Amino acid sequence: MAGHWAPRQRSNRAPIIGLVLFVIFVFYYRDILLGSNTPARKHRNDYPTLNLDDNAVEMVVASMKHENVSWLDEYLPEWKKNIYVVDDNKAKLTVPMNKGREAMVFLTYIIDRYDSLPGNVVFHHAERFQWHNDNPDYDALPLLQNFRFDNLKKVGYANLRCVWVLGCPAEIRPIKDEAPAKEGEPVHARHVYKAAFQELFPSLEMPEEVGVTCCSQFAVRRETIRQRPRAEYVRFREWLIVSALGDDLSGRVLEYSWHIIFGKDPVHCPNAAECYCQNYGMCDMQCEADKCESQYTLPPFSTLPKGWPQIGWKGENRGWQGQP
Repeated sequence: MAGHWAPRQRSNRAPIIGLVLFVIFVFYYRDILLGSNTPARKHRNDYPTLNLDDNAVEMVVASMKHENVSWLDEYLPEWKKNIYVVDDNKAKLTVPMNKGREAMVFLTYIIDRYDSLPGNVVFHHAERFQWHNDNPDYDALPLLQNFRFDNLKKVGYANLRCVWVLGCPAEIRPIKDEAPAKEGEPVHARHVYKAAFQELFPSLEMPEEVGVTCCSQFAVRRETIRQRPRAEYVRFREWLIVSALGDDLSGRVLEYSWHIIFGKDPVHCPNAAECYCQNYGMCDMQCEADKCESQYTLPPFSTLPKGWPQIGWKGENRGWQGQP
C-alpha cells in the first residue's frame, strides 16, 4: 500500500516546494521584478532589526567619487560612517538614482535603516571645508566634535548651522513666490515650492513663510525620525525620482523641508546665541538674534580657494593653526 501512495505524496510535495522557492525568489529579487526604486540588495544598508544603543551615533554622508572623506575616520573614529557614493553604482552604499543632491542619500538611509536606527543620526556632506559650515574657517570638524547630543535628546532635530544667512528668517513665501521667474532670472526653489509642498505634505496647510538656515546638514533623534511611518519616507523618495524638477531644484525643495518633516514649524530659526550655546556649548559670545560676532562670514564665492584653510582668498597665508 505504501508503494502506491509514495509517488502521490511526492507529487503533492513538489508544488509546495516550488511555491516556497518562488516566494523566496520574489522576496530576494522583488526590487528588480517590481521595478522598485529601492537600491539593489548589494547596495542596501542592511542591519539587524534591533534598536541600537540610545547614545549611539551614526553619520550619513552624501559623497561623490572625487571627494575626500578620510577625515571622518581620522578624527571621528567612534562614530559609524554610512558613506554613500551617488555617482558610483558599484559602491558599497549608493542610491537608486543620482537626483535630488543629498536628499536622495538621506532618504535612502532612513528607508533602509528605519527598523535599526541608532539613537542619534548626523546627516552631512562629504567635504570637511565647505563655504556654508558655521565656523570662522568653514571647518566642519570643530562643530561635529563639540556637538551636544544631550541637547539633541531634548529638541529631536537640530540644524548644524546657527547663523541665519542663508535661509532665515524667511527664505520662501510659497503663495507670493509662486509667480514664474522673470525673464533672465534663474528659477529658484521659491518659484516651485508651493506645488511641491502640496505634493509632499497634502494634509498640511500651506504656510505663508518657510525659513530655515541652509544647507541640509543636521542631526536627528531616532524617535523623531519614527514620528513618521517608513512609508512616508518612501513616498518622499518616490517624489524625488518622478518629479519633473531637476537635480538641483528637487534637492533644494527638500533642503527647505527637512525641518518640517521632523516636526518643526515652517519657520524654524532659533536665536543664534541660544543655538550656539545649546548645540556646541559656545555660550559667551557677543550675539544678535541672527548671528554671533566673528563666528561666520558669508564668503565671496561658494568654492573655497585652493590651499584653504592655510591660503586665503587673495593668496595670503592665513596662519591657520587648526587640526590638520
